[in-house]
Amino acid sequence: MTPYSAIITGTGSCLPEKRLTNDDLSKLVDTNDEWITQRTGIKERRIASPGESTLSFASKAATAALKSAGLEPKHLDLIICATVTPELSMPATACMVGASLGLSTTPAFDVSAACSGFLYAVHMASAFIECGRYKNVLVIGAETLTRVVDYQDRSSCILFGDGGGAVVLSRSQEPKRGVLYSSIHADGNGWEYLYTLPGARTPISSEMIASRQHFMRIRGREIFKFAVTRFNELIDDAMSKTGLGIDDIKLIVPHQVNLRIIDSAMERLGLPREKAFINIEKYGNTSAASIPIALDEALRQGRLKKGDVALMVAFGAGLTWANAVIRI
Repeated sequence: MTPYSAIITGTGSCLPEKRLTNDDLSKLVDTNDEWITQRTGIKERRIASPGESTLSFASKAATAALKSAGLEPKHLDLIICATVTPELSMPATACMVGASLGLSTTPAFDVSAACSGFLYAVHMASAFIECGRYKNVLVIGAETLTRVVDYQDRSSCILFGDGGGAVVLSRSQEPKRGVLYSSIHADGNGWEYLYTLPGARTPISSEMIASRQHFMRIRGREIFKFAVTRFNELIDDAMSKTGLGIDDIKLIVPHQVNLRIIDSAMERLGLPREKAFINIEKYGNTSAASIPIALDEALRQGRLKKGDVALMVAFGAGLTWANAVIRI
């Protein structure tokens, strides 16, 4: 067993001020507050202003996480940014975050695993720390999804919002603390359930833009079934691998995909909604940013404290899914 563990020493988040309510959306597409709330649990979502983007959310969340950890940027050994809406196609947004923090040699790279991206990044960061390679790793989830959402498609535009969250994972020798277990998975056969053009297969063209094919496309029914099934599998996997019982878990922090999905999964597990941290009503689905934003809020609200165990689960385009059990 490795002598090192990866513990969370700091968290931070950043959300745009601008709000897009369900009533606002009803002026854009054929929908209303009741219809959206019943199907998703979302009341409003945050929308990037013209001067905001994935980089600004990531950098501000990173700065807050570093302050929370009591560290300076120079103490970082690695930066990982999970996003499917990067600042540019290249270079990696993580490199740009490093520059914004005043760093010039710290390695940095992006992870593209959609809504599972943050937990993919945590999985990798903890491995780097546990093997002794690095001491402090900044893990970010940041998105500007509203820039790839079609506001003529009511099935998708009601779901997504913008923002960023970050954690600092640090090397520790405290027993039974930090990342106790994590796993990542993928099935590329379901890629058509949720995707965005353009790409190398289909370069951007005037025809693509004219037909609005450059916006996100989602098959909601298939994603719903996939998420509910994987939610329960991920919980069971985490319990069996750690030997913990559900009563040992202080809080489940799920990807904020859809309140109906979370409620359905919790009901199947025989657990009350209060056992899960939910903020989807305020922010919508922020993809890779949703879990770090929720984790930061849970800590600031006192719903998680040192010594508590949090279980995180995510599922998204790819198809991808992941979990992590962390003792705070």
